[in-house]
Amino acid sequence: MMNNRQLADTFTLIANLCEIKGEVIYVILAYRKASENLMTLGREASEYWKEGKLREIPGVGKAIAEKIDELLTTGKLGFLEKLKEEIPASLADWLQVPGLGPKKIALIWKTLNITALSELETAAKNGQLRDLPGMGAKSETAILEGIASLARRSGRIPLGRAYPLAQEIIKTLKKVKGVVAAEPAGSLRRMRSTVGDLDILVASTNSAAVMEAFINLPGVSRVLGKGETKSSIEFTDGVRAQVWVHAPEKFGTALQYATGSKDHNVQLRQIALAKGLSLSEHSLTKTNGKGEIFCATEEEVYETLGLPWIPPELREDHGEVAAAKAGKLPKLIQVKDIKADLQMHSNWSDGKLTMLEMAQAAIKHGLKVIAFTDHSASLGVTGGLKMEDHKKQAAEIKKIQKQLGDSILILHASEVEIKADGTLDYPDEFLASLDLVLASMHTSLRQPRDKVTQRMINAIRNPHVDIIGHPTGRLIPDREGADLDMEAVLNAAAETGVALEINAHPSRLDLDDMYARRAKELGIPISINTDSHSAEDFDMLFYGVATARRAWLTKDDVINTWSTKKLLDWLKKRGK
Repeated sequence: MMNNRQLADTFTLIANLCEIKGEVIYVILAYRKASENLMTLGREASEYWKEGKLREIPGVGKAIAEKIDELLTTGKLGFLEKLKEEIPASLADWLQVPGLGPKKIALIWKTLNITALSELETAAKNGQLRDLPGMGAKSETAILEGIASLARRSGRIPLGRAYPLAQEIIKTLKKVKGVVAAEPAGSLRRMRSTVGDLDILVASTNSAAVMEAFINLPGVSRVLGKGETKSSIEFTDGVRAQVWVHAPEKFGTALQYATGSKDHNVQLRQIALAKGLSLSEHSLTKTNGKGEIFCATEEEVYETLGLPWIPPELREDHGEVAAAKAGKLPKLIQVKDIKADLQMHSNWSDGKLTMLEMAQAAIKHGLKVIAFTDHSASLGVTGGLKMEDHKKQAAEIKKIQKQLGDSILILHASEVEIKADGTLDYPDEFLASLDLVLASMHTSLRQPRDKVTQRMINAIRNPHVDIIGHPTGRLIPDREGADLDMEAVLNAAAETGVALEINAHPSRLDLDDMYARRAKELGIPISINTDSHSAEDFDMLFYGVATARRAWLTKDDVINTWSTKKLLDWLKKRGK
């Protein structure tokens, strides 16, 4: 049965093909909206389908619901098959080429009868495009540059790559004379796990100087555009960035608008209209034509609309505006709330440092409790520990604990492999001797859905397992997670009280925000861990907390914020 990602990809393909076909815009937008909502849904659409509640999915009306029903029933969609007969599906890939829109794609395809991206590149190199209506040699060159740019890009940019780069850009731009403020915008400011291009907003009285500094940043391979208020660049690795400069007195409305999401902004515009105002990126204009309101900060924008400031991580039109109106926005977790890190590795397995060095680094980061979860034996590539190795490790932990005293509590734990047959790497008697057991899957992630789901549920129901590490096993951007029936997994976790991890490594961020929010709804405890293998890795906590904030989590939802006594009491109740 198709999962949410597969359904979303289907509707994205339909939208792309409809765009090339020249369908009316509202039809295209409907499919794109359905795709986006399916990707951010906290439950599998198949669960709604089984309950006869597909229409309760945001953005899913009668026509979309009928198509989901057909896809879930048959695995195919007659409408899409007929569409592919009209428009070759491979043309959808052409839309990724910068500067190549649906009308040009249709023109090239119909005129030259080519459908593959490689054929398009050959045609451009051979000068076959320049004589087409509305095109020329410059268009041909731009398409070739776009194809080359696309080859350098690996799709959306992982948050862990995008955020540091954006901060470096901002650091440089803040040094420019006249700059009052500079902030990331778009999906980066909302801290999504992957982002498209980098959008940066600057408040300044000296736009020209900002643009000059921006286009001369280190690593820029191409200047895609330079203007008075906006410039675009491409770095040598294919990452693109845009900067917008606004007057300081208008920066609040500009930042709010550019942060998005689009659906969140639609909600705000509706509130503005009800108050006799029109909200744009420039100002709040009185609809009676009698003036406008400038906002230097976002807080002023929301205050003018009668709302408290809404954290960017929540701005996805997932109920945050209604919560703000009712005064029920959660007090989101912060990095400073984290007191424990319950997954890390030392040189006993695949870590870079000794346990003492890791413990000392943890103390510097303000942690009060850590758990060494070096890998279990079957994950041979990591130098996993045999049971007799664990006994030696436990003895060393006692020595380190005595040396460090009350400055930190060190737990003897293990990241135990959930094997392909559904069993754990160690027998129950040994698991019971550990202070904490974190169970994870690293192999055989492509098993059929029912098998991999049952394998995970077996681990969840083991009375000695306390935390499930990075539940889906995904690696951003290279590997999708296991095709788990997440509703079944979450229900099992709710029944047993096992904690689910948000792994803070930016290549994982697993659980993702939508499933972490669903876990909160079901009362499942969450653990945010860095999975550190070196001292520098402790800084990744920021990304895990950002994911938790997107999931509406407060510090009470996360076991890593608890006092040492409360955490130990929880482990004791779990048989530790």
